[in-house]
Amino acid sequence: MMKPRAAGTGSNGATLAAKPKLLSGGNPQIPKGEGDAPVQAFIEAMPGWKRDIGRRIDAIIVRTVPGVRKAVKWNTPFYGVGDVGFFTAFHCFNKYVKVTFFHGTSLRPVPPGESKQKNIRYLDIHEGAFDEAQFASWVKQAAALPGVVP
Repeated sequence: MMKPRAAGTGSNGATLAAKPKLLSGGNPQIPKGEGDAPVQAFIEAMPGWKRDIGRRIDAIIVRTVPGVRKAVKWNTPFYGVGDVGFFTAFHCFNKYVKVTFFHGTSLRPVPPGESKQKNIRYLDIHEGAFDEAQFASWVKQAAALPGVVP
């Protein structure tokens, strides 16, 4: 007769990582943390087609801004330059991934999504619709501006 395993352990006794809870809109609930690991955990927990968008967003930012600083705060990946703050972040919603440019009104062309905050602009990325060249241009411009400290 097999002895039952303890909850949360694999057959070799190793602790199994719990699958992150998905919050409203499918946004993964990931603990706060600095560096690439929490951002990659967030991306891997994104549901369905949004995971591919998250990977593409991350790859474009890394390619465009060498040495980019990454963090997860409030269940959202943030990207910055050095210790001067962050220039962009993204979040999952039911039908799209919302990218926030903290100084978006300074970008050219200005990203299409308006905000109640004076300087913030948004880009909503829907399934099958992602202009990577325009996004890379905005990332390059945004990384050259002063960052914000959330």
